[in-house]
Amino acid sequence: MGEHVVLFNEDGSRTDGRGLDELRPIRIKVGVLSNAQGSAYIEQGKNKILAAVYGPKEALPKHISLPDRCILRCRYHMAPFSTTERKSPAPSRREIELSMVLRNALEPLVMTSLFPRTVIDIFIEVLQADGGTRCAGLTAAVLALADAGIPLRGLAAACAVGKADGKVIVDLNDLEDKYGEADMPIAYNPTLDGITLLQMDGIMSKEEVEQALSLAITATQKMHKMQVDALRERFSVQRRET
Repeated sequence: MGEHVVLFNEDGSRTDGRGLDELRPIRIKVGVLSNAQGSAYIEQGKNKILAAVYGPKEALPKHISLPDRCILRCRYHMAPFSTTERKSPAPSRREIELSMVLRNALEPLVMTSLFPRTVIDIFIEVLQADGGTRCAGLTAAVLALADAGIPLRGLAAACAVGKADGKVIVDLNDLEDKYGEADMPIAYNPTLDGITLLQMDGIMSKEEVEQALSLAITATQKMHKMQVDALRERFSVQRRET
């Protein structure tokens, strides 16, 4: 018999009090690091994640450069103190895989052809983890790119949807991610009306997947508005300072 974990309260709400389609509380700030060309910080539930961007800069060694576009490099990393058990500071297989996944999701957003023979480095540092870190990290990384002045094909926001105790839910926390039946991270770009990240772990029916997709798009549209507001605040502060 597997361990039974309660994911819903008696009134039907989730353990953190949310409804099925509710996002966790989100706080976003852009331009938090003075030494990076672009940066952003996001709190989503108990997640605390920093993103920083350096570049475009000359690709070195030169043999890695591409004549028609820039190279995007992405490093997703969880700090040793980000989880309840101390994590090794060395990159794990999961971090290496998620670095590639996030790079592949971010690359279609960046107008790479404007910067041939260069490289853009994106660093996503998870300071505290509580489920959905790849999605929150991507949301912050997009803002860090925008803060660095890198031309984008719109702002993508990401959110995981899934299934727990037979119910389709939005923005899974760590408990729901570990003990639910399915987890489906999605990143959506409202400007192009396109999905730039779609993964799934677990089992859902065709109808449940369609329902989850619809809920994810609605959730990411709300997050997109938060991204726009955070950028407006960042650049209004810059204007006041100058």
